[in-house]
Amino acid sequence: MRVVPFFCSLKSAGLALVLLLGVAASCKRDGAKAVVVNPASAAASKLQLDALRDSVDAKWRNMVESDDQKLALTRLLLRELHGQPGRTEAQLKGLEQANARLKPRRYDQATMASSALIDQYDTAQDSLLNALYPVAAPDGGAPTENARNFVEGIQQLDAGVVGFRVMYDDAAKRYNNYLQLHEAEFQSLGGKYAGLKPLPLFTIGAK
Repeated sequence: MRVVPFFCSLKSAGLALVLLLGVAASCKRDGAKAVVVNPASAAASKLQLDALRDSVDAKWRNMVESDDQKLALTRLLLRELHGQPGRTEAQLKGLEQANARLKPRRYDQATMASSALIDQYDTAQDSLLNALYPVAAPDGGAPTENARNFVEGIQQLDAGVVGFRVMYDDAAKRYNNYLQLHEAEFQSLGGKYAGLKPLPLFTIGAK
């Protein structure tokens, strides 16, 4: 009978243990890779809806930041006009007060469900700018280079309002459509997802 040396037995046992651990680790890694979200599950629908809502909120922030910039430029323009010939302090003060009142009355993502609030804000801002331009640049001529730059900046931002609203509506429509399509899944999730409602749009009558 062949005698196997003791150290060889230990070596073989050690090798077997290493191989066993390697297989176990491999199975563990493979098992981790296999954990995926079922694309048809409520959890997957939640992830997609959250991503769509993030897109909506990003479009909203861009739009609001642009409007904030317009209000800030208007404030800087009025400050620049103080002391310039042909402008009274009372006139400029009235325009400054009108500009300061705009932001507190601006609609948000919930209150814009009332189209009247949107119209009121737009009308108030348009009235301010229509009164401001002749004071800031009568006959198209601003009194200083800064004033001219401010006027041009305000006009560019004002021209971009419609584009921002279109982009917001596009994102909100995608969110609303997905919410409606997967209503049953969100009801099953419960909590805030069970009570979600479609977002209001700028486009009157849009679904």
